Amino acid sequence: MPTNATGRLAYLAGEREVEIREYPVPDPEPGALVTEVVRANVCGSELHIWNGTHPLLDRMVLGHEALCRVSDLGEGVTTDYDGEPIAEGDLVAPTYFVACGKCAACGRGEFRSCENALSHWVKHPDEFPHFHGTFGTHYYVHPEQYFYKVPENIPEGVAAAANCALTQVLFGLEEVDLSYGETVVIQGGGGLGQNAIAVANEFGAETILVEGVEERIERARDFGVDHVVDFREYDTVEARADRVAELTDGRGADIGVEVAGVPEAFAEGPHLLRNGARYLEIGNITPGHTTEFDPALLTRKNIQVTPTMHYDPWYLGKGLDFLSRTVERYPYAELIDAGFDLVDVSTALQKADDREMTRPSLVPGHEH
Repeated sequence: MPTNATGRLAYLAGEREVEIREYPVPDPEPGALVTEVVRANVCGSELHIWNGTHPLLDRMVLGHEALCRVSDLGEGVTTDYDGEPIAEGDLVAPTYFVACGKCAACGRGEFRSCENALSHWVKHPDEFPHFHGTFGTHYYVHPEQYFYKVPENIPEGVAAAANCALTQVLFGLEEVDLSYGETVVIQGGGGLGQNAIAVANEFGAETILVEGVEERIERARDFGVDHVVDFREYDTVEARADRVAELTDGRGADIGVEVAGVPEAFAEGPHLLRNGARYLEIGNITPGHTTEFDPALLTRKNIQVTPTMHYDPWYLGKGLDFLSRTVERYPYAELIDAGFDLVDVSTALQKADDREMTRPSLVPGHEH
């Protein structure tokens, strides 16, 4: 790469205030990668950050879901984190967080809880290596940041979503020990919910979706959901709980997955579950949003709650393998909406925020 090359990035200068800035493309330090962004998706987390409601992140380079093409390898980089040979021009998916290996959490083997997970993402773009987020022409992959070569049969938009939506639910469902023949009730049919249907199907589980948006319900049927509890028809918690009970021989589901992202869904979850069930909480990520909740429901029904924010970084490799094996069975590409140029990032964010689109993409449009 020419030493005088420059690239552009989307910097969040204030609430809903995005600036396109230009910086020199850095040389990679030993163990690092410099990549060109092929496609970056707009995830719900970006909307929280853009709207000023994220508890930690603001005034930063936006973007974390991405498919990247290696343009410059740092000294010592010869393989990805699965031992696959890596070269300039290869497509890779990086984790959007780091596992530093040196903090107390990493020392306990709790890499998903690394105390420095977002330490690079939060830096100001004036600080080297500038390209801290994936909403840009380039993205810098740090030495402690896992990355994996992308199988050739995974479409670009689908591969770009691997490091968040798919891998998060794959990790979460393994954390709650989902097994063959169990029943999973999924609250919310957005991108995470649809991926959860696919993963649960592959585990041999029976799936129930709680959703009220027709487009999401139809997409869930394309993903092979077994049952839908439409909250336009079942319009109270009691009605939805009764319907789930009917579908599960009167017991309730074995596992619940909250990916609706609203506190009321978490409060409803225990009503849908059997005694001794497990409840996976992924969707509610913004502190300060509350709802009335009856904790005795958890106690009296012996429900085990497992929240997860990140995943152990090697799960990204497992997620890509899952996509490669199942890409012909599920319409993952339907979860990715139209592509926008980087300069139109505010339009893409607004359309996602207005729910006109599920997951718009930014496509910088490099020539290779």
